[in-house]
Amino acid sequence: MGSGLYIFLSSSAVLLAIGLYGLMVKRNMIKIVMSLEILLSAATLNLINFGAHRVLGYIDPLPHVFVIIAISVEACVIGVALAFIINSYYHYKTLDIRKLRRLRW
Repeated sequence: MGSGLYIFLSSSAVLLAIGLYGLMVKRNMIKIVMSLEILLSAATLNLINFGAHRVLGYIDPLPHVFVIIAISVEACVIGVALAFIINSYYHYKTLDIRKLRRLRW
């Protein structure tokens, strides 16, 4: 195991921590969606990292295919989330989730 494995694992852990912090602490809907994107980037980086067999000396193409599909699905999810955010801003004039939670029926 080379030092590259540890670098990618530690950077993935840092991205995971930043994304979880943003999801738990932030109240702005756009910041929450950005934190979700950071979390998903950590997952894709982790998948790419474990797709490389450093001991055997080759790179498995299957995790790369999964990551390409995951990135395209992430882009669709983020687009739909931003559409919901824009719609809720036009309707309620706020992006704060604390104020929107009071609108339950």
